[in-house]
Amino acid sequence: MWPRIGGLRALALGTPGELRTRLNTLVLSGAKTATAGLIGEYADEHEELEHVGERLALVDDHDAQVGVVEITGVEVVRFADVPWDFARAEGEGDRSIEEWRAGHGAYWARQGTPVTDDSRIVCLRFRLVCEGGGPA
Repeated sequence: MWPRIGGLRALALGTPGELRTRLNTLVLSGAKTATAGLIGEYADEHEELEHVGERLALVDDHDAQVGVVEITGVEVVRFADVPWDFARAEGEGDRSIEEWRAGHGAYWARQGTPVTDDSRIVCLRFRLVCEGGGPA
């Protein structure tokens, strides 16, 4: 199970260190309003998919809350079918869907879970509700 903070499920973006710090900064600046995950991670962690309206605690490397986001969209699609408007909403600077697929494919391969065109991807859209560790 994923950690809980104040009753909210934690959203830990990327891997600890420089990547997580960069992704959190993008969320807190409003540039990042989406994130992608592998459906298998939910089964591995015995977690249900997020739902529209659910709030998540955005956490740093030490599971300290740095903000709260509210889910505005949830869709599960094939890796090959992730749309460009979603990839662009991730706010990570990709210039095309091909660049997004190459970067995310390489990331998941480094994490030990290579993806194929048919891999199922959870596409989450969200909005920042508040910054910091206070109540949401």
